Amino acid sequence: MESKNEFLFLEDRDKWLTSTAKEKCVSGPDKWKILIVDDEDDVHDVTRMTLRRLVFDGGRIEFFSAFSAAEAREILKLNPDIAVMLLDVVMEEEHAGLALVHYVRRELKNSLVRIILRTGHPGQAPEESVTIEYDINDYREKTELTTQRLLTAVVTALRSYRDLQIIDENRRDLKQVIKSSTQIFRLQSIKKFAGEILHQLTTLACIQPKGGNNKLSGFVAERKIEENFFIHAAIGQHNGLEGRYLSSEMPAEILEVIDQVCVNKCCVFRDNSVALYCPSNLGPENIVYLEGFGCLTDWTKDLVEMFRLNVFVAFDNIYLNQEVEDTQRECIFTLGEIAESRSHEMGNHVKRVGEVARILALRYGLSEQEAELIKLSASMHDLGKLAINDSIVNKPGALTSEEFETIKTHSQMGYEMLKSSKRKLFQTAAIIAREHHENYDGTGYPHSLKETEINIYSRIVALADVIDALGTKRVYKKSWSKEEITQYILEQRGKKFDPCLTDLFYEHCEEIFAVRDLFPDEDN
Repeated sequence: MESKNEFLFLEDRDKWLTSTAKEKCVSGPDKWKILIVDDEDDVHDVTRMTLRRLVFDGGRIEFFSAFSAAEAREILKLNPDIAVMLLDVVMEEEHAGLALVHYVRRELKNSLVRIILRTGHPGQAPEESVTIEYDINDYREKTELTTQRLLTAVVTALRSYRDLQIIDENRRDLKQVIKSSTQIFRLQSIKKFAGEILHQLTTLACIQPKGGNNKLSGFVAERKIEENFFIHAAIGQHNGLEGRYLSSEMPAEILEVIDQVCVNKCCVFRDNSVALYCPSNLGPENIVYLEGFGCLTDWTKDLVEMFRLNVFVAFDNIYLNQEVEDTQRECIFTLGEIAESRSHEMGNHVKRVGEVARILALRYGLSEQEAELIKLSASMHDLGKLAINDSIVNKPGALTSEEFETIKTHSQMGYEMLKSSKRKLFQTAAIIAREHHENYDGTGYPHSLKETEINIYSRIVALADVIDALGTKRVYKKSWSKEEITQYILEQRGKKFDPCLTDLFYEHCEEIFAVRDLFPDEDN
């Protein structure tokens, strides 16, 4: 065993009371954890006495002691953030210390802790072979360890540990930015996208050393041409501002930052906040503001700037997608209006049918996405009428049996017009066009389907179409009153209409009848 008398120190430690000046915005923990692993009490005592007043990068030393490799294993498992381990070789076994090195690196997968091997018997653990075969960071003979050399070794090890921590944190930050990019590039509404931006920025803030806390506050706001900024999402002290315009009630320092961002068209970084300028090639300007971000290093600023560039592209993608969707909607409604206008039933009929269908779909329990799909698809339910002669479509009197057979073909014709598209919208519209005259009891056309053989989308649109058609003046009839419509729908429960949908109509008839006020016809 090593002799206690071989572990000697010179009286030269006072100049190590504090470390060199800290780098700007790079701060270590409040305490650096050092584990002393040795089977001699005096070694622990002298090491503690030598290092107890050491301050490195603003943090003092917190000591852990293990008198065997077995004790050290338990301490290392419970404290993965130990910075330096001062390790003896010979303890309960001849090579217990070397076995512990393998355990730390291979089993615990801890590559950050700096291991300083201290031995009093270099013959049992030769420096060259041990350094090559074991993943240690320093090798010291106890006889050479003066106070100054011990302090030098520990400070060097702490500095390496700190730098490795920064590299590891930067790696995690970069991974988070990449992960964030996959989230924000998913096409979604501006409101959801704005919320996702704040979520990802908050996550990035909270993984910064000394950064992020539960007092994070911020918002995402959009400004279109000649408008004030409209807040789409907000957190922290700004929570509750969603759906409102940015006003002078906002703290002056925040308004000043936003003004600076907009005038200079740049990002502004302050001690505890970031303000990102995210313009769009399609017109709107967007501001992302977050405070409580913690100390901003140059690396953090670079990460935020990288994130901003992704947000910039994602905003453009969303605006472009919205433009495409708006164009599609306009084309779809126009197409439906053309089909209706040929029968002198001006286009608001298709808008009303779509809106009533959306209400019924939601009340039935379908998702917002499905309800919107049904609303758009419903506008094309009578597209097949474009293939029917005007003399039949606009005949003011009763149709002959032959004419009725002709008009019935519009369902299948509408389906044929739409079925070839691979777009879900047009596939849905094709099904609705073919089935919206099928009756729940199987007496409808063109295929006499019944009950659940009829797609739920078609059952919904069939009811919505009749509700609006009965309340609309046409060339062959007057408009019905709300009472007459309600009575007829209830009479057809289980016959023409799905019983469940009929009940939903009755429960929500006022909401449904209100749709006509939103899209009135001029002559009704």
